[in-house]
Amino acid sequence: MENRRYDYSPIIQREKIVWPNNGRIALWVAPNIEYFHFDKPIRGSGSNHTPDVPGYTLRDYGSRVGVFRIMDLLDKFAIRASVLLNAEVCEHHPAIIEEGNKRQWEWLGHGMTNSTSMLDYAPEEEHGIIRKVKEIITAATGKEPKGWLGPGLGETFNTPDHLAAEGFEYVCDWGNDEQPTPMRVKSGRMIVVPYELGVNDIRVFNRENHTPEQYYRMVCDHFDTLYRDSASGGRVLCLPLHPFVIGLPFRINYLEKALDYICSHEGVWRTTGGEIAEWYYRNYYKDPGKYEG
Repeated sequence: MENRRYDYSPIIQREKIVWPNNGRIALWVAPNIEYFHFDKPIRGSGSNHTPDVPGYTLRDYGSRVGVFRIMDLLDKFAIRASVLLNAEVCEHHPAIIEEGNKRQWEWLGHGMTNSTSMLDYAPEEEHGIIRKVKEIITAATGKEPKGWLGPGLGETFNTPDHLAAEGFEYVCDWGNDEQPTPMRVKSGRMIVVPYELGVNDIRVFNRENHTPEQYYRMVCDHFDTLYRDSASGGRVLCLPLHPFVIGLPFRINYLEKALDYICSHEGVWRTTGGEIAEWYYRNYYKDPGKYEG
């Protein structure tokens, strides 16, 4: 089956993208702030049993301690986070919302809870869940979310259409590029804002067992390549974070070192996913037509 959501577009044949103030790299930092149900298995913890006390409490540590450590670090670099937010965090961990709002963080939809994928819902339920996520986040944060990342990056064939119908304007599940990609939807508009998988902290540490020093080197090497290639057109660098992963005391210093290295370069636009989408829509977006699938 052919993917008809977007066209193949080799990066060597595109219009040159330039970010604000002649920026070369659009840096956005994306903490996944999530809520897990105590009576459900936790994906990726290595256990299918409940209660999974070690898996659950590690993630609870992220919401109690790790996220606030990340806040302090991002404050140091004047970076506003773009949060992939489980809607249930709004009810259960309101202090996170309060502190994020003080910092003018952006809030994206990230499902109701990380205990349930979008693939777990019946087809007739999905649109209603997306609407519910939007309404809860809007009520709790005071701002309607415009971006989306599914729990576990899960989507159905209809997810982009449901998102666009609810007013979402960018999605991050599709790791297909280093620049935004116009996407076909049945109504409204949609683009992909790149969400990096290779230097995602949960993959680097929990799945591939790299050390903090290796994470630092990976992020810096990743940046160096993007920075070199950005001479022919601006690139997006996303740093996906999880408070229960990078927020641990023996890892956080290596994120600080990586951010210090990245931000020491000229032409790095410290921004949010929403600002990247807004700039792209205003300056480079071309309507790809409607989705007919």
